[in-house]
Amino acid sequence: MSDFDGMTVAGWRERVDLPEWGLRRVRAKLDSGAKTSAIDVAQYEMIDDEHVRFEIVYRDRPVRKTKWVEARCERVTNIKPSSGEPSERVICKTMVRIGDEEFEAEIGLVCRKGMLCRMLIGRRAMAGRYLVDSQRKYVITKKKIDSTTKDQL
Repeated sequence: MSDFDGMTVAGWRERVDLPEWGLRRVRAKLDSGAKTSAIDVAQYEMIDDEHVRFEIVYRDRPVRKTKWVEARCERVTNIKPSSGEPSERVICKTMVRIGDEEFEAEIGLVCRKGMLCRMLIGRRAMAGRYLVDSQRKYVITKKKIDSTTKDQL
C-alpha cells in the first residue's frame, strides 16, 4: 500500500464552491507552494473583534463581479507572500467543495488583482485529500459552465 491510497488526483486549476458564502464555481489554483488558502477580496472591514465583512471578487473577466459576505474571523496573522513583503491577513473558516468532496478550510482575505485565479487552495486544505497533477486542469470539475449552472454565479 502506498501513502497515496484514498487521495484524489486533481488538476492544478479546478472550480470551487463556497456554499456558506453563496459562491459557486470560483476558479481556483491548487497551489502546493502556498501554506494557506486565499480568496480575492476588493476590501474588508472588521465588524467587531470576531466578525468581518468583505467584498469577494469572484469573476474579473469579461465583467467584474463581486459579492459582500460576513463571516467569523478566526484570526489575523502575518503572511509572507511570494512578493516577499509580509502583510497582515484576516483568516476565516468556511466549507469548501471541489467536485463531490466538501471540507472546512481556513481562507485568507487578500487582494489578488491581476492574478489568473480568484482563489488559491493551499497545502493545509489539500493535505491528505488531493494529489495535484501539474500538467492538467479541471480534472475534478469541468471548465465550461453548462446551461443549468451558468446563471447561478
